[in-house]
Amino acid sequence: MPFTIQNKNVLITGATSGIGKAAAIKLAQMGANIYFIARNSEKAKNLVNELQSLSGAKASFFIANLSSLEEIKKVSEEFKSLSIPLHVLLNNAGLINNQRKETIDGFEEVFAINHLAYFFLTNLLIDCLNSGIPSRIVNVSSGAHAFVKGFNFDDVQSEKNYKPFQVYGYSKLANILFTKKLSQILEKDNITVNCLHPGVVGTSFGQNNGNLQKILFYIAKPFMRSSEKGAETSIYLCSSSDVSDISGKYFYNCKLAKTTKWAQSQDDADRLWDLSKNLTGLA
Repeated sequence: MPFTIQNKNVLITGATSGIGKAAAIKLAQMGANIYFIARNSEKAKNLVNELQSLSGAKASFFIANLSSLEEIKKVSEEFKSLSIPLHVLLNNAGLINNQRKETIDGFEEVFAINHLAYFFLTNLLIDCLNSGIPSRIVNVSSGAHAFVKGFNFDDVQSEKNYKPFQVYGYSKLANILFTKKLSQILEKDNITVNCLHPGVVGTSFGQNNGNLQKILFYIAKPFMRSSEKGAETSIYLCSSSDVSDISGKYFYNCKLAKTTKWAQSQDDADRLWDLSKNLTGLA
């Protein structure tokens, strides 16, 4: 029986703007029930109203700061308390910082939000995903993983050397390694895990981090794709029957794509998994 997104429960992070919002709108129009995690309650209420007016879909939200392990745990408990299956988890929230910042847990913020939040939230919701099989986990990565040659295990928190695009690249490489390892763990569970490069999207992403990035953003914006175009592969991986039997892969423009050789390292995928378990307290 072909997979359909209609009446399926979808949980999205980073849904109030950019490609996350575009994905939420399209999936709602396709008949999905949209749940999302947001930091700003006003933006969240506006999105619920927009989703309901566009599609009449069921939509609701949870408030959490995904840089905090405690808040991720809280929001996972709130979702579990609904006692509903989770059919699709779209890990989409991400950021790039011009300067090094630390989270409340003492982690470098880009690594925390772009990788650890994906890792921790997903692991906490595995039981809900098992209740929704066949279910899907979709991780938004980036072609920026090619900025780096292997993961920085010697300086995970970027304390010795902070270069914004390099740090972002490490976090996006982590998304691919996480996808690889998790797909192996869930191989027999009827839960697929895939990741994607959305393309270079002309949203406000990364603009609030200093003059250099603002200048680069405005120079590059005419060559960037819209949020709607950037969301196409996320939507495809969340909803298409074409990928029902595909797991552990990286996509671009709704097609299988190549990664760097460092993103294919089994040793690094295993090592990052163990490190992430220790950092999030799941070990």
